[in-house]
Amino acid sequence: MIVVVGLIVAFILVLIFSNRATRACRWREYRVSGCDLRRRWHCVACGAEVFTSDGTAPKVCHAPGRKRT
Repeated sequence: MIVVVGLIVAFILVLIFSNRATRACRWREYRVSGCDLRRRWHCVACGAEVFTSDGTAPKVCHAPGRKRT
């Protein structure tokens, strides 16, 4: 019984703390460019293309047709 309650609590915490801005985005790094200091990322879900300087995937959706609030 305690395991079931723990799983439910964990599921609720994941729902609360998950980033909704990139829930549908699936970022893929484009590695063809040579020694550029910025990384090129392409979202296979919405088609957005973004460059980052820190090498990590974007945290928000950059879809061209998405309404930002």
